[in-house]
Amino acid sequence: MDVTNRGRVRVEPTAKRVRTYLGGRVVADSTSALLVWEVPYYPTYYFPVADVDESALKATGATKHSPSRGDGLVHTVTSGTAEAADAALVYPDSPLEQIRGHVRFEWDAMDAWFEEDEEVYFHPRDPYTRVDILPSSRHVRVEVDGVTVADSRSPRILFETGLPARYYLPKTDVRLDLLEHTDTATHCPYKGTAEYWTVNGQKDLAWSYRTPLPESEKVAGLIAFYNEKLDIYVDGELQERPKSKFS
Repeated sequence: MDVTNRGRVRVEPTAKRVRTYLGGRVVADSTSALLVWEVPYYPTYYFPVADVDESALKATGATKHSPSRGDGLVHTVTSGTAEAADAALVYPDSPLEQIRGHVRFEWDAMDAWFEEDEEVYFHPRDPYTRVDILPSSRHVRVEVDGVTVADSRSPRILFETGLPARYYLPKTDVRLDLLEHTDTATHCPYKGTAEYWTVNGQKDLAWSYRTPLPESEKVAGLIAFYNEKLDIYVDGELQERPKSKFS
């Protein structure tokens, strides 16, 4: 596999067909997209210019500089009745040779993204991230400010590359009277859309996937808690609060 590294940026091709939509129309459709790790946590898609609808790109005359990627020419994206201001960068002369002649779209500015025929949320799937969900008989107890909010002997433990183990517990083992549903929602390309709860007065400490993506169906309807922000006991032992991007 051809992989390029420059500083903290990694570039490699993907074999997936990738599409993005705006205003109900396809703006880019490619089987030669690149995965570019601009940050360590997840990659971004870059499309060859030839696979982008050129009529959808309108140069603004501005540039955006990156120490590793060089100067990107800023474009507004227009498609159908929709317009996304400053939502695309074109790199004609990047010091990263692989991304020259490629277009980067702001993920959230577009209406939808697809890998093959499956819609993808939040960011592209990282080919080096694995999610394993295992049933367990461990005794898991969750405390918030000294109050037990969950106690279960039938958790499902979700192991995701680069993140702490997450303990998903049946709602029947959770003090639902201490949970208050919030308007928060997040999207994960591996698990789907999560809803959140305030727990014992602390906002968004717990979440659940009502209808997770197929690969994460084992956690459907179960509730997990942020290990980083509360106390979790496993088989009677208090777990050290992990450090992560959610701390």
